[in-house]
This record gives sequence, C-alpha cells and structure tokens, in this order.
Amino acid sequence: MRFIAVAAHVAAFVLWEILVRSLEVPKFILPAPSEILATLGSRRYDWIGNSWVTGVEIVGGYLLATVLGVATALLFSWSRVLVMVLFPLLVTLNMIPKVALGPLVIVWFSYGISTNILITFSLCYFPILLTTVRGLREVEPDLLDLVKSLRGSRWQMFLYIQLPGALPYIFSGMKVAAILAVAGAVVGEFIASDRGLGYLMIQVQAALDTPAMFMAVILITLIGIALYLAVLLLEHMIVPRDARMS
Repeated sequence: MRFIAVAAHVAAFVLWEILVRSLEVPKFILPAPSEILATLGSRRYDWIGNSWVTGVEIVGGYLLATVLGVATALLFSWSRVLVMVLFPLLVTLNMIPKVALGPLVIVWFSYGISTNILITFSLCYFPILLTTVRGLREVEPDLLDLVKSLRGSRWQMFLYIQLPGALPYIFSGMKVAAILAVAGAVVGEFIASDRGLGYLMIQVQAALDTPAMFMAVILITLIGIALYLAVLLLEHMIVPRDARMS
C-alpha cells in the first residue's frame, strides 16, 4: 500500500513534467517540477531560515493549543458552572474569522513569530478542547464512583481513569488541529510577518516567480505532513489499537 502511494505521487510529478514541457506552458503560469526544484539552489530565498520560522510557528501554536485545550477540558469536567459560563463564550470566539482579527493582532502584538504562534493557537485550540471534553464525558460513571469511594483525588481520577479513556478523542482532535495549524501559521505570515514561507510567497508573487511560490507551498505541505505523522506515531505508541479512532 505504501509503495502504491509513493508510486502514484511519482507518476503524478512525471506526468506533470511531461505535459508542461510538451504543451510549452509558460513558467509563470505553471512551472515544471524540475524548475520548481531548481529554486532550492538559490540562496536568495533562504529556504532553510524561512522553513524554520514557519515550522516554529506551526509547532509552537499547536503545542500551546494541545496543552491549554486539554487543561481547559479538565477544568470543565470538574465544574459544571464553569462549562455554563465559559463554554458558550469560547464557541462564540471560535466563530470569529481569524483573518478578520489579523489587523487587531498586529496592533496588539506587532509583527513576529509570537504573533503567528497565537494565530495558529487560535485555530487549533477549539477542536482539541471539544474532542477532549467529549472524551472525558465518555468515561463510565461506575469507575468514577469507585475512585471517589476509595477517596481518590480529582487528579488521580483524571490521571488513571479519565485520561486513558479520553486519549482516542484527544488524538482525534489533535489530528484535526495538525491540519489547521499549517493554515494558521500561513495566514499569520500573510498578514503579520516579515519572515517565513508564507511571507516569502507574498514577496515572490509580485515578481511572478511562480516556481518559488510552488516550492514554498511544497515545503509548507511537508511541514504539515511531518507534524501529522508525528501525531500518528505518538498515537500508535500510546493508544491501544482497538481504541484508536479514525
């Protein structure tokens, strides 16, 4: 199956190369894969530096959303009043288009990596929170009553009962958030950045440097795939096979 997937990708790039060459498509409209790869040899794009910045924004915002999302869900599982007060507010805030907040974010935090980490966090936080809340609610009440009868603390209840049962739901949210993290970082670089692959795309667009734009998209995609595979690997290491959610 993996060989077929790799072969399909290679065949697609070969076909792309052949069609572009045979039809003599202008490079500024659709460059051939070989022309896209050729941009890696140019120092003026600083692929390593810009990829590093985008990667830090993606991973930083993602990790922050994971930690705070799980922590908030835990607080909600402990307090019904907190759910009634804060959860509707969080839903409303999640409905706000993040692009619309861009100008305000620039005013509040200026340009930089930290600003884009916050934008990435804002996209990733709610899916993780929502799935974790659901996972914590799916725990059998009898197990919770047993821990309470043994005078177990709330932390012990979470660590030994709620967390293991909620892990499939948490990872389900984390996989969705991994996809959104890439979009968040790129959107942040479009509106509030002076570095990164998204910022580079804006710069080369003015010169109709389409091969460089394609290369930036490919590198962004590879970073997103690497993050998603890391989450899958962690899920396979922690969550039993029968308990994993698609």
